[in-house]
Amino acid sequence: MHANPPPEEIRALLRSARNIAVVGLSADPGRPSHQVARAMQRYGFKVFPVNPNLASPVLGERPYASVREIPEPVDIVDVFRRSEAALGAAEDAVAAGARALWLQLGVVNEEAARLAAAKGLVVVMDRCIKVDYADLVAGLRER
Repeated sequence: MHANPPPEEIRALLRSARNIAVVGLSADPGRPSHQVARAMQRYGFKVFPVNPNLASPVLGERPYASVREIPEPVDIVDVFRRSEAALGAAEDAVAAGARALWLQLGVVNEEAARLAAAKGLVVVMDRCIKVDYADLVAGLRER
């Protein structure tokens, strides 16, 4: 069973990352994926929307059908899809040379975690990147 990295390792990942591919990003500002991606932009990250159903820019960024299409290096692949779809996202993350696979709160897929970890990616599962950034890096939440 997957165990998330310790807080120090998550903090180091978030401090060193610059580019985040958000798989399942919605154009709807009321959706959690949109809210989290917008917050990560405000924290200074470049966010790449990944959703084959998007036809126009989201949060000012061109959308991509898959992580593999992104023409820049991706540090973190942040997944807002059903748990069953996480394996495909993990395969894309590995193929794109990402440094980390982040499965958002409620997204749990042991096979995806094993695949990504076996290929050297840091894997964070069932956690919110926005909350962890605020807590571990920005110091915005009480401990």
